[in-house]
Amino acid sequence: MKFLLDTHCWLWLQAERKRFNAELLETLADPASERYLSAASVCEIAIKYAVGKLPLPEPPAIYVPERMRLSRFEGLAIMQTHVLAVAVLPPHHRDPFDRVLVAQARVEGLTLVTADAMLERYDVPTVRVR
Repeated sequence: MKFLLDTHCWLWLQAERKRFNAELLETLADPASERYLSAASVCEIAIKYAVGKLPLPEPPAIYVPERMRLSRFEGLAIMQTHVLAVAVLPPHHRDPFDRVLVAQARVEGLTLVTADAMLERYDVPTVRVR
C-alpha cells in the first residue's frame, strides 16, 4: 500500500510511536509499503518550529531529512494538480495544510494516515492511528 501521513502522525511516528496501534505500525514497517511525507507537512513543521509551537531536538532542516531517511519516507512535492484539486474539495476542513494533504492523497491514489476524524469525511481512503 501507499501511505501519506498527516503532519502530526509523521511527528508521532518519530517520537511517540505508542500513539499508533500495533497493526498500523507493522503495516507501515512492511518494506512493501510506500510511505510519503508531503512538502505541505514539511512547511507546517517549519512554520510551527519557527514560531515556537513545535519543539524539536534539532532544527527542521536537519531533523526532517534525517528522520525521513531513517524511517524510509519519500518526499511528496506539491504539484499544480494537487493545489488545483483543493478547489473542488467540500469545506469539511478549514486547515489549508490538511486540505492539500487530502488533495494529494486523492490525486496520487494514496491512503491518508491521520488522527483527525474530520479528514475521514472526504472521499479519500484513510487509516486512523488509533
